[in-house]
Amino acid sequence: MASWAAFTLTFAGVRALTHWIRRGHGPAGGGLSLHGRHFHHYNLGIAALAGVGAVAVRGSEKQRRHPTVPVSYGVGTALIVDELALLLDLEDVYWAKEGRTSVDAAVIIIGLGGLMTAGFEFWPAAQRALTEPT
Repeated sequence: MASWAAFTLTFAGVRALTHWIRRGHGPAGGGLSLHGRHFHHYNLGIAALAGVGAVAVRGSEKQRRHPTVPVSYGVGTALIVDELALLLDLEDVYWAKEGRTSVDAAVIIIGLGGLMTAGFEFWPAAQRALTEPT
């Protein structure tokens, strides 16, 4: 649930932030730059997922179960999915028609995650109702 909520809030927040920057607010030139090159936020998502992977591989049980792990996973995944169209086309299509691919993928992930989260209590109860003698 924490991962799904983090994904949903991050995706919505990043979309809102990028629209705000595009309207001329925020840093000059729009977004993050590193040595004069635009720094896409999927890079931050990859770093977050690498951190989660490092905790999964080398972390203790206590570290793997810490609430920041699923939150970091959701945030990192949202940052990558938000620029999915760019990664698929290998060109900056964020504001082009092809950029809609990222939004479509995120809506599907949010919807499926919501259904799964809502069903956590439903499916075991439904299975018990169907398998228990009446």
